[in-house]
Amino acid sequence: MDNATARKGKKAGIRAAIAAERRELADLFDTLRTDQWNERSLCAGWRVREVAAHMTMGFRLSLPATLGELAKARGSLHRMTDRVARRDAAAHSTTALAAFLRDNAHHPWTPPVGGLAAALGHDVVHGLDITVALGLDRRVPEDRLRILLDGIRPSGLKFFGADLDGVRLCAEDLDWSYGSGAPVSGTAQDLLLLAYGRRLPAGKLQGAPGDRFTQPAGQA
Repeated sequence: MDNATARKGKKAGIRAAIAAERRELADLFDTLRTDQWNERSLCAGWRVREVAAHMTMGFRLSLPATLGELAKARGSLHRMTDRVARRDAAAHSTTALAAFLRDNAHHPWTPPVGGLAAALGHDVVHGLDITVALGLDRRVPEDRLRILLDGIRPSGLKFFGADLDGVRLCAEDLDWSYGSGAPVSGTAQDLLLLAYGRRLPAGKLQGAPGDRFTQPAGQA
């Protein structure tokens, strides 16, 4: 009974974290200028508006509609999500994209694998794709970061194409590290992005292997 209660409490905590993250990001989206919506994000090939559209896709597409889009993409999840993000970014105003996120703060959507923690990761990481790319000083609350950092596993690294072989990630602002090898240090939320296969703007990381995870010069 105690274990069941603990699991129930943990799930409730993650749901609350998801709702808070969505509301906070929606409020932030409401402050962005038109030129910022058109800036590149950390997601390769997507501007801020495509990322925001993608974040709300699960709220707007039913399962049959999602399967239909997947069929159009010949079974490629990457092609499907890219096509839908571009289409919806063009079809909806930025005000609507922010509202979709806010109005669905408690939506039960989760990715195909990973459950609630994966849903939180989806929101947090895509939010960082936007704020880090724009140079905005938004800090994800520690409790949300802890859920995601503690859930890093080799299978997840492989799924996101993150190559952390031979490096040890060391957070400067939290008591957290991962891996073994040459140290790469930065804020916990920047290191989380590395685990999700992102490359960061110059100056975000310290340590000899940091260049391996940094965007080429001139890339926004």
